[in-house]
Amino acid sequence: MSRFLNVLRSWLVIVSIIAMGNTLQSFRDHTFLYEKLYTGKPDLVNGLQARTFGIWTLLSSVIRCLCAIDIHNKTLYHITLWTFLLALGHFLSELFVFGTAAPTIGVLAPLMVASFSILGMLVGLQYLEVEPVSRQKKRN
Repeated sequence: MSRFLNVLRSWLVIVSIIAMGNTLQSFRDHTFLYEKLYTGKPDLVNGLQARTFGIWTLLSSVIRCLCAIDIHNKTLYHITLWTFLLALGHFLSELFVFGTAAPTIGVLAPLMVASFSILGMLVGLQYLEVEPVSRQKKRN
């Protein structure tokens, strides 16, 4: 396996673990969301919204962890890439369209993680395409 894909796998595990922490925080105390993320309109944040955010984050975390385990599964790889695209779209729309988020570290951090992850996964696609061919040649 290429070194880049190994680094990408490690990155996905780290991002997954951080997301699990955010999930726990969302279930433990919904003030976390309006203090760190949705500072533009904190009155819209309630316990139900926090738990929904937590479940969405947990699902993304599980998908990313599974991709790290089986990074050569192209379908799972593409689904994982979509989790980052959706996260990027969500935070950008909350920041620029709906005005519920402000450009604080709480919003800029997930925007940067999603952006770097998208870039890394797009680069990783090249390695994903090359490796199965080289594996096939080794078997022959």
